[in-house]
Amino acid sequence: MSDIRLLLADDQALVRGALAALLDLEPDLTVVAEVGSGDEVVAAATAHAPDVALLDVEMPGMDGIEATRALKHALPRVRVLIVTTFGRPGFLRRALQAGADGFVVKDTPARQLADAVRRVHAGLRVVDPVLAADSLIAGDSPLTVRETEVLQAARDGATVATIARRLSLSEGTIRNHLSAAIGKTGSANRAEAVRTADTNGWL
Repeated sequence: MSDIRLLLADDQALVRGALAALLDLEPDLTVVAEVGSGDEVVAAATAHAPDVALLDVEMPGMDGIEATRALKHALPRVRVLIVTTFGRPGFLRRALQAGADGFVVKDTPARQLADAVRRVHAGLRVVDPVLAADSLIAGDSPLTVRETEVLQAARDGATVATIARRLSLSEGTIRNHLSAAIGKTGSANRAEAVRTADTNGWL
């Protein structure tokens, strides 16, 4: 039986290297490509024909969730396993909605991670059980798509005018969306709303 071909995408070179070294020790797994940003995933997958792509969530350019969506659109047969430090319920939900086949955290022991790769390759869905339970408790994001975009644009503390320019909306519309997001997250101000939404993996 031929080896399972793997693509690794993680912006931290040390983590990526350690992951590659661990997985390459398995007799039936071979790392065929490594990339450091979500933007490179589809091109690398097209060039190297992996069976399974292991993607981090937080990466420069396109994040792991958007990269999953792009990869599944371009190469539907490639299985996707999200391997992340950020074990947030909202991330899990969004990753599965984007087409991910599995979601595990980075401190998963090497043997369990290799087993997760094999199970995803076999067509099974693999989800960290603690995260799955947290996701059920946390529920869906209460934010609309536009409110989410506005909070994302507000992450760096930008003014209402700057956010309005970034999203090509009026300042009044931005204020309305911020006010709604603050209310829905039970926050006192927009900085707190950004923090709450971020912690839950809604952004």
